[in-house]
Amino acid sequence: MSRYLATAAVLTAISTFTFVPGARAAEQCGVLYDDFHYTSSSDSAFTGNGWAARSGTGSPGVPGATWQPGNITFPTVDGQQVAQLVASTDGTAGGTAHAEMYQAQQRFREGTYASRVRFSDAPDSGADGDHINETYFTISPLRYDRDPDYSELDFSEYLPNGGWGGSQANYQTSWHTYWNSPTWGGQRISTAQQRSFDGWHDLVTQVAGGHVKYYVDGQLTADHTVDADGNSVYPRTAMSINYNMWFIDTAGHSGGPSVYKEQIAWTYYAGNEVVSPADATARADQYRSSGTHHVDTVRGCALTRSGR
Repeated sequence: MSRYLATAAVLTAISTFTFVPGARAAEQCGVLYDDFHYTSSSDSAFTGNGWAARSGTGSPGVPGATWQPGNITFPTVDGQQVAQLVASTDGTAGGTAHAEMYQAQQRFREGTYASRVRFSDAPDSGADGDHINETYFTISPLRYDRDPDYSELDFSEYLPNGGWGGSQANYQTSWHTYWNSPTWGGQRISTAQQRSFDGWHDLVTQVAGGHVKYYVDGQLTADHTVDADGNSVYPRTAMSINYNMWFIDTAGHSGGPSVYKEQIAWTYYAGNEVVSPADATARADQYRSSGTHHVDTVRGCALTRSGR
């Protein structure tokens, strides 16, 4: 699966706070909601609300490709502003540009995550067929190979043209850990839906009681607890919330520049609270319909190691 080895999103140090169990925790841990009313990725409101745009080079994706903050924009779609990630390639490393935006602090772990995301099967322009990955995920730093505290939940990794040896698919993957030496490997469990996901989708994930439950458009697609070797895939440390779009390789490119996009209507997180998919999307829709563009009351109780 994909690896987020060197993203700036995983470089912020993890804080330590006391976990407050039960109903009191749900009350105290707060929520994050954002529907991305910003002018650009350099907008002071964007960075002030905890978001960052990746720049430079580094994995995942085509070696030598760049991550471009300018590939994150905020157009109006169907009367509502959205976040838009664009990735482009001409089949060369130097002509390949990726996009990633993320919450710059790792402060999210147990609770409910939700987002309305628009995936694309075909490019906005250019020839189709590229091995593009369109994502929504959480992640913590890998401090060293086989780090036992590493945590990553891939709520969605959509490959409209394949690229990992299989056909078109949307993946949900929960990670125990991974390593780079002597060769890359990892411990995880993954579930896939092998069909088109072109268009808007509501993605909801509940992280509670040792289970990671993934829902797509209200339907349960996976309930992850342990991998094939019995290792827990439940997150052990706090994570950042991320969206990115990148090319796995250039093997599927057929010439000339091709441009792909992913859009996000809103993101929502309820700390230490299990919220049904219907209620999670209803809460986000209520914020949006009321004209509330950003809420952040997330508390430090999400940051402690779970001990699982």
